[in-house]
Amino acid sequence: MIKDNMAWWPWKTLALVASLCIGAPARATPVLVVDADSHQVLHQEDAGVLWYPASTTKLMSALVVFEALRSGEVTLETPVTMTRNAMKQAFLESGLTFGRTMTLEDALFAMIVASANDVAVALAETVTSNETTFVKRMNDAAVRLGLTGTHFSNPNGLFDRNNYTTARDLALLGMEVDRAFPEYRRFFQASAVTVDGKEIKSNNLLLTRFSGTIGMKTGFLCASGRNYVGLAERGGKRVMVVILGATTERERNERSAQYLTEAFAGRLPSGGELVENLPNRPDVAPEDMRVRLCTDKSAEYEASRNTLYPMGLPGHESYLQDEIPGEVHAIRTWADDKAVDVPVPRPRPS
Repeated sequence: MIKDNMAWWPWKTLALVASLCIGAPARATPVLVVDADSHQVLHQEDAGVLWYPASTTKLMSALVVFEALRSGEVTLETPVTMTRNAMKQAFLESGLTFGRTMTLEDALFAMIVASANDVAVALAETVTSNETTFVKRMNDAAVRLGLTGTHFSNPNGLFDRNNYTTARDLALLGMEVDRAFPEYRRFFQASAVTVDGKEIKSNNLLLTRFSGTIGMKTGFLCASGRNYVGLAERGGKRVMVVILGATTERERNERSAQYLTEAFAGRLPSGGELVENLPNRPDVAPEDMRVRLCTDKSAEYEASRNTLYPMGLPGHESYLQDEIPGEVHAIRTWADDKAVDVPVPRPRPS
C-alpha cells in the first residue's frame, strides 16, 4: 500500500511535472555513513541537502518522550488513550479505535516498531496535553542538538512541507538517542509487535537479516522515498548509516547493509571530518519524489535504480545473509470509558 496522500496535488499539475521530470537526470539521493563513537564521516553524498523525513521523524518524538520519562513527567505505566485527533491520522494499521488505551511503554513500541501514526499523536498528547506543544519540544530539541537543517510540524512524519531534515541531522539525532538513553534501546530492537493479537512487523529488515543491528527507524512517503536511519555494532565498532530517497525496500535494505559491511571491513576510511562539521544546505529545497515513485511513470525510474543497485535481485548477491530470530513485543489495550476528545490543533499561519 502506498503510504501517502496525493489528493492535494491536482492530477493535471502532477502529469505536467511528470512529463518535465521523468526524463531528466535525478538528483542523487542522500547517504551518510558515520563512525558512531568518533563521529567521523566515513562516506557521504549530499548529506546536508534538505529531505522529507517521513517516519524517521519518530526518532525525535521518541527522544522527547524519553526526556519526559527521565524528568518524571510520565512513567512507562502512564496510560496513553487514542483520541479523536489521533484517530484522524492517515494510514492507521494498528486496528485501534477511539478510547482504546495502552501503557506508555507499549505506545513507544507501537510508535517505533509498528510506526503507528495514530499512537505517535496519542503519545504527544499524553506527554504535553496537546500535539502543538509536543511539536514545539521537538523543534526546541532540534535547536539544542544543532540540527540546523531540521524542522518538525508533527510527531509522526506525515507529509508537510514544513517537516524536513537532512541526513546529517538524522545521524546526529539517532546517535544522541542511543547515547543518551541506552536503557531504551529495546524499543528499537523488536522486529514486530502484536496489538491485541494482531501482528505488525517492523519494516527494518536488517534486524533479522544483518547481525549486529541495533535499530533504528525506517520511513516512507511518496514525497520522500524510502528512508532509513540505522545503527549497528560489530567487533566493538559502531556505525550509523542514513539512506534517504531509496526507491524500493530492497534497495533501501541492501544499500544500508552494503555500507555497513564496507564500514566494518574498513573499506570506508575516514577522512577525519566530523559529522557535526558537515554543512547543511537550506538553500536546496527538498526534492519531492512522488512523481518518480507513485505515478504511472514510476516503473521507468525503478528500473533505472535497479540497474544502479542490483543487490538482492535474482542473480545478484545479497548483503542480507544472516538469519536472526525476531523479537516480538505484545501490546495489550483496554477501553477507557472516560476518554474525551482532544481538539485538532489549528494549522500555523503560513
